[in-house]
Amino acid sequence: MKTWNDYKEHVKAVDTDGKQYIEEAEELAQIISAVIRQRNALGLSQRELAVLCQMPQSSVARIESMKITPTLETMLRLMKPLGLKLAVTQIES
Repeated sequence: MKTWNDYKEHVKAVDTDGKQYIEEAEELAQIISAVIRQRNALGLSQRELAVLCQMPQSSVARIESMKITPTLETMLRLMKPLGLKLAVTQIES
């Protein structure tokens, strides 16, 4: 295997638990990336966003670096002042 993506695809193909874990991590990373992009687009620092959300700046930093997995409530608190919403879609089988 030459790349990280090659390894991920290999794990997904041979390990159902590993596949689920990787897919969940990738989905969370997409959400967090959208939060970071929007925060930057609005010119907000982590500290400024934290004040708007009434949470410590360190919590925003840990969420953005994916050191912790936020609850749904916390994600909604972060997203609201950024003008973001979560959308639920049905997975096609």
